[in-house]
Amino acid sequence: MTYNEKDQQYKRFTVTSALPYANGPVHIGHLAGVYVPADVYVRYLRAQGEEVMFIGGSDEHGVPITIKARKEGVTPQDIVDRYHKIIKDSFAELGISFDIYSRTSSPEHHETAAAYFKKLYDEGKFVEKVSMQYYDEEAQQFLADRYITGTCPHCGNEHAYGDQCEACGTSLNATDLINPKSTLSGNPPVMRETKHWYLPLDQDEPWLREWILEQHKGDWKTNVYGQCKSWIDAGLQPRAVTRDLDWGVKVPIEGADGKVLYVWFDAPIGYISFTKQLKGNDWEKWWKDKDTKLVHFIGKDNIVFHCIIFPAMLKADGSYILPANVPANEFLNLEGDKISTSRNWAVWLHEYLVDFPGKQDVLRYTLCSNAPETKDNDFTWKDFQLKNNSELVAILGNFVNRTLVLTHKFYGGKVPARGPLPELEQEVLKEMATFPERIGRSIESYRFREALAEMMNLARLGNKYLTDREPWKLIKTDPELTATVMNLSLQICANLAILCAPFLPFTADKMRRIMNLPAMGWKDAGRADLLMEGHLIDKPELLFEQIDDAAIDAQVNKLLETKRQNELNAWAPNAVKETVALDDFGKMDIRVGTVLECSKVPKADKLLQFKIEDGMGTRTIVSGIAKFYPEPEKLVGMQVCFIANFAPRKLKGVESQGMILSAEDKDGRLVLVTPSQLVTPGCNVG
Repeated sequence: MTYNEKDQQYKRFTVTSALPYANGPVHIGHLAGVYVPADVYVRYLRAQGEEVMFIGGSDEHGVPITIKARKEGVTPQDIVDRYHKIIKDSFAELGISFDIYSRTSSPEHHETAAAYFKKLYDEGKFVEKVSMQYYDEEAQQFLADRYITGTCPHCGNEHAYGDQCEACGTSLNATDLINPKSTLSGNPPVMRETKHWYLPLDQDEPWLREWILEQHKGDWKTNVYGQCKSWIDAGLQPRAVTRDLDWGVKVPIEGADGKVLYVWFDAPIGYISFTKQLKGNDWEKWWKDKDTKLVHFIGKDNIVFHCIIFPAMLKADGSYILPANVPANEFLNLEGDKISTSRNWAVWLHEYLVDFPGKQDVLRYTLCSNAPETKDNDFTWKDFQLKNNSELVAILGNFVNRTLVLTHKFYGGKVPARGPLPELEQEVLKEMATFPERIGRSIESYRFREALAEMMNLARLGNKYLTDREPWKLIKTDPELTATVMNLSLQICANLAILCAPFLPFTADKMRRIMNLPAMGWKDAGRADLLMEGHLIDKPELLFEQIDDAAIDAQVNKLLETKRQNELNAWAPNAVKETVALDDFGKMDIRVGTVLECSKVPKADKLLQFKIEDGMGTRTIVSGIAKFYPEPEKLVGMQVCFIANFAPRKLKGVESQGMILSAEDKDGRLVLVTPSQLVTPGCNVG
């Protein structure tokens, strides 16, 4: 059975997860927003005995992939081959239990997507439009938005893209840019006519308004419903389904040379084409049978595509079911900053799996317990450590380990007989029986944080029960009640093995192995007879281990180094100052001198006092570079360049007779300007 009465009408479930873009690995933002909650939902449905199809795959078309390929001097296929493998392998290692994980560059997908377009085209479902688009005359091709850069009209950033300014975050059209340039040739583009086909969303607005705003009001999550309402209320506009590009699914009609399907159009068709790739599978029942419930797990940046545009595509065909729910999450930040692939500000899944081997469930637990279900949330490494040490180790792991260790100590690893149940035991059994429904209701309502907390509450119940009864003391005075306490504690452990499985599959497998549990489903949970008297428990093993400060510090330091590199990469030279006459420069007397003495100026952290031989005698110069030269005595003997004809001035009581020249590097470090080889002190520079 399921606990959600609305699901009683369905015979099966088609569950999709957003297709990760194959121009980089998967990070924790993707996992928390889409893949962990989707996997929890699917594993729960399977435990309920439901017929489920869980579909995933890599999105391998679009401009960012062609740009990355061009930068690296390889083909787009090289890029997607590389990242598809990384993504697919890391998903599998984390236990994301897809029935199929495919890719949109596959021949099967190209065939399915092209046929889908052709059917709608033949039925007159598209609108043909001719428009003006930027064109690079040297490269001889139309330019997608990301192939155009220019000055942002909002913030003045000179490196804004044709679709967005990454400095201020404003969405743009390429025609908004000031002084646009092609990234292919560097030349200013020209406007040229091009023909494309559009999905007339304006014609779909009436039924979409009724279907979303009426039928799904109070059913879909608030953030999903609100974003859809905002789009519909603003008025839907036709949207191009083709574009001028050489990478993607070719438009299968005459007169469409050099055009491919827009990635937003071909990617969701991947859910269908991937299902068709499963051998011996009746794919149509998963997509065209009204007894199938279709659920899309996505991030909030994909809400419009899965709630408005893809349903419009399905409706245009006429034979497909529409999504029953689209439980989109918000974004996950990292250490107080927005996760950014371009800035490498992320925790990458494939790197985590190397740095924390065997700790897949720790990451799953942390991301689920901190999932951005209703608002953006923040991942920190300290919280990750706390979740492991103070919850998984101290609550779940502690209860299971104490129970199994005591079972071996008192009963040789065999489940003891349960005697009469005192009032406390009856209360514990009664409460234990409520957890399957409590957890199930939360999962079916897409409240995964709440569901996980309920699962942990069962472990808390077990811990409190053991603490209250103290069987390690009780056995000396009441062996019969002790046996009952341990039997009941073992039943809680067995229940936990079932109920934690959607969230912590590796831990659940370990618990089942240690307790020698047979395969069990959700319907078995809540019972107090999962382990019969005399059942043998294997030797206990720790479910979780403490994560020490050193491991966390290493991750924090990695991020700090990333931030430092980002700051260095963002550095650009200052603009050249206004032009001056050569005679003005000639007025400055720049010379070379040899450092005779160098020391810090008392009570001045930033100042160094130099005694310099200048060819005419000696002079004292004070310079604010102490921070960068902590051992000033090592500068003795070095030659430096200085301005000799500045008027003397006092700095912290020391008269400075000139200015030593230094260069400011992009990291803010000041470096002394010195001649490349020794010269006579006092000679001029110019």
